[in-house]
Amino acid sequence: MSSGATTLETEVLIIGGGVTGAGIMRDLALRGIHSLLIDKRDLCAGASGGNHGLLHSGGRYVSTDPAAAMECRQENALLKRLAPQCIETAGGLFVAVEGDDPAFAGQFPALCRNAGIDCEELSPGEARRLEPVLSEKLFKACRVPDATIDPFHLALLNVDHARLLNGSVYRPHTEVLRFEMADGEIRAAICHDHLHNRPLTIRARQFVNAGGAWAMNVARLAACADVHLLYAKGTILVSSDRLAHHVVNRLRPPGDGDILVPGGTVSLLGTTSTRVDDLENVSPTAEEIDRNIREAAAMIPMLAGARYIRAFSRVRPLLQAAGNASDRAASRGFALLDHATQGVGNFCTITGGKLTTFRLMAEKTADLVARRLGNGEACTTAAVPLPDDEACSWTEPGTALKHWHRDSDPDDMILCECEMLPQSAIEQVFAGSPGIEQARTLEAVALRTRAGKGPCQGSFCGIRITSWLYDQGCYRDATGLAHMRDFFDERFKGQRSVVWGQQAAQMELAEALHCGLLGLDSLEDDE
Repeated sequence: MSSGATTLETEVLIIGGGVTGAGIMRDLALRGIHSLLIDKRDLCAGASGGNHGLLHSGGRYVSTDPAAAMECRQENALLKRLAPQCIETAGGLFVAVEGDDPAFAGQFPALCRNAGIDCEELSPGEARRLEPVLSEKLFKACRVPDATIDPFHLALLNVDHARLLNGSVYRPHTEVLRFEMADGEIRAAICHDHLHNRPLTIRARQFVNAGGAWAMNVARLAACADVHLLYAKGTILVSSDRLAHHVVNRLRPPGDGDILVPGGTVSLLGTTSTRVDDLENVSPTAEEIDRNIREAAAMIPMLAGARYIRAFSRVRPLLQAAGNASDRAASRGFALLDHATQGVGNFCTITGGKLTTFRLMAEKTADLVARRLGNGEACTTAAVPLPDDEACSWTEPGTALKHWHRDSDPDDMILCECEMLPQSAIEQVFAGSPGIEQARTLEAVALRTRAGKGPCQGSFCGIRITSWLYDQGCYRDATGLAHMRDFFDERFKGQRSVVWGQQAAQMELAEALHCGLLGLDSLEDDE
């Protein structure tokens, strides 16, 4: 690999490729401001890609954070209109069962009305007709306008639109190591390009820290000590089937195992909240899995015996709560810090918030950056719909199957049978999906499609796609085998805490295939 240094220039450097960073990139492009977005891994590698995909109505926060609840309600309505291609309007139910507090359940409709959230009270019978899987011990139910959203599709479309508008650039696998500073400003970000194993210098007029859980670390690189976050690890399970039509929430103060979110052909169950300090090494534990299932089975009994194909954990960045309050009490709102008190004039940090409020967070950040640049253009993301691009649509469940039925080309080889993903889908991703031009790897393909998301968790498609990438010349040495092993390792990290029943048999088959046949367990790291 080349070790030569490269220098890039842009108006704004955005650090962090979650949905907020992607949203800022698009907002700035709509104002005519060129930006460069970087992430040390790839899009949605942190909390943006490790959540349950809920587009909040705000109902979840009416008792703990009314301001955040109102923000969620407003952004929920906006996004349904502006980005319908990323959203399923499933609707949501809040249900109380025997053992829950009747007083809290009774206050819920009024709390929703105070936040402007539509809330329809249902009889237990009406709720169970809508969702037959609900417990017979149900005593109160309310319907709210919850929905589900695909964060990967959303981020890809935001970056893609920015790129088309003014040539703004996204670079994955680019990590900030330090800042060059002079006269109270950042002059350049000194980075490492992990793809090419070489240094990279990025010069800009403004620098935006959208690093999510890593935002405090990035701020420290600029000697800014005014970012104070809590780190809360959340663990979520993924079922092999779609178990409900609606988002189902437990009608009680937020806790573990209190929400089931349908996502295409699967459902996501969560979530725990455990304080952590290590941002890099988080994995689901058997105890967290048991706790989620035990709590959730009280509202949906069938969850106790459902098949779970994997679990995952991510770290939420939370604004610090006062005193010794629990992480559940920490604000779900967001904060924009201009770092003026830290003596840095061209750096800001956006932190906290929710996936649902990403557009609003991007708007407030872009307002500040544009003002500093002397750009008087107003934000238009609340009015301009997010354009579609088929190359960014392959993360959506069912897209590949519709494509297959529509074209029915016998020469279009299926590479992932669980999700019916054909090779033509990857060809489209290669032709236009943001960031793929930097690295045509198995990991990059899996992030931009449904590959590896089905019941076999990539056991077969990981091999097929890697072979196809070799055929296309994307891999020429043992790097592809190492990437395939790393891909399986990552999938196994999510499976080992749910290996029982049918999933145990699936794991036995995967082990025989990957270790007994391919010998990936003995592959040397330096090959």
